[in-house]
Amino acid sequence: MANCVRCCCWLLVLMLMALAITAAVVFVRYKNGEGVFPFPGVPGAVDHKYADALAVALQFFQVQKSGKLVNNTIHWRGDSALDDGKEAGIDLSKGMYDAGDHMKFGFPMAFTATMLSWSVLEYGDAMRAADQRDSAMDALNWIMDYLVNAHPSDDVLYIQVGDPKADHKCWERPERMKEKRPLTKITPKSPGSDVAAETAAAMAAASLVYKPINKTYSSSLLDHGERLFAFADKHRGSYTRTFPELSAFYNSTTYQDELLWAASWLYHATGNHSYLAYATGKNKDFADLGNPRYFSWDDKRAGTEVLLSRVSFFASQGSDVAQDDVLGMYKQTADAVMCILLPDSETAAFRTEGGLLYVAEWNSLQHPVASAFLAAVYSDYMQSSGKTELSCSGQGFSPADLRKFAKSQADYLLGSNPMKISYLVGYGDRYPEKVHHRGASIPEDVDTGCDGHKWLETSKPNPNVATGALVGGPYKNDSFVDERDNVMQNEATTYNSALVAGLLSALVSTTSLARSLS
Repeated sequence: MANCVRCCCWLLVLMLMALAITAAVVFVRYKNGEGVFPFPGVPGAVDHKYADALAVALQFFQVQKSGKLVNNTIHWRGDSALDDGKEAGIDLSKGMYDAGDHMKFGFPMAFTATMLSWSVLEYGDAMRAADQRDSAMDALNWIMDYLVNAHPSDDVLYIQVGDPKADHKCWERPERMKEKRPLTKITPKSPGSDVAAETAAAMAAASLVYKPINKTYSSSLLDHGERLFAFADKHRGSYTRTFPELSAFYNSTTYQDELLWAASWLYHATGNHSYLAYATGKNKDFADLGNPRYFSWDDKRAGTEVLLSRVSFFASQGSDVAQDDVLGMYKQTADAVMCILLPDSETAAFRTEGGLLYVAEWNSLQHPVASAFLAAVYSDYMQSSGKTELSCSGQGFSPADLRKFAKSQADYLLGSNPMKISYLVGYGDRYPEKVHHRGASIPEDVDTGCDGHKWLETSKPNPNVATGALVGGPYKNDSFVDERDNVMQNEATTYNSALVAGLLSALVSTTSLARSLS
């Protein structure tokens, strides 16, 4: 027995020594400037409400998959669009359909991948604790394989599959599509800096995700990201200026925010200070620093400000990075973004009587969900760095206040709203039954051809449940009309699913800590 006790004591001593050595290595590493991120924390107890909701939300990526399906878990989905890209000699069969249609829009799809990667990087441990990390990785991999194939050479990026006008005139299941699916690409003579830079951001962020598990794939993604960024920066122009007919679908207001967003991700992925200097030097005016914005698929400024604030939060005191005035301005603007989100702040933005941050009538849930994700991330940066007070016009707020806001938006969309409806399809007892979604609305054994509009117009619930779909959301008065032709409120998008997956992942653990990105 005495020997056993001595062995246990020595084992404990050795474990403590190992922890001390690890901590010392980490301390030296960050002190010497080899990294600017905190030692990752261990998630606390799992909040099963958010874990259950996350499991539901991630299923929508399975619903939206194109191509030859592997381990298909959605019984009413099958293989589709197998010949996408064939006319150009490339395989674009994978990727995901954008919404209730069968378009592959590269701009929002790349944003979907960037947000999935960010969520895994910050909250992968929490996802794993909820047994959902594999589902998130599966969705990310399906998109990244598509994006890699869409970039066959340095200055060519295929940004779209399908004709949106023709596609939107059809109401059919994706498995039955017979229409032509033309390709759209950007080149030096037909630029699209916004979509190229967003794709570069996706490549850089995903390279960080795969770095610990597949270094070869990670390096390939990073190579694509750097080449795409160079292409985007050298041949500047908005893709909806190049292809004005596409402005009716995903109109990009400017490419400048995507360039900063991509540079920020490339800095995190490479540690190359030239990328940081890109955002803090002559291009800093692209950020419109000092003016808080809302985060969305079109405007990446708030996301960039939070991402670069991570550098400020965790930089060694006295380092060049910590003393960078422009980087400090990014953090100050991120602070201002947080202040407009907090309901008790003097600069608080408008919200509905039910408590939803309300920015836009169309797809009204996008901005509150994206904002809530940023608030949760920022809260964890504050908590992890020990810089735990946020000043809003002289008022002091804590990380807990930001987390409370994030939870309020999540709870609203999960059913704590005046309509008593969950806007996440498949979660809770009551959710939209007539989601604007072609595949969900048509029985799986029916071949309608292009003209299946009777299934659009029927008053009956969808025969198939688009599990995990986050619909557009309520009006300004908190009302919602569950009708299939109510596209403004009742269509789900794949990028919305990435945003809500990130938010729910942030809330899964009761003590989430910021995770190292390097």
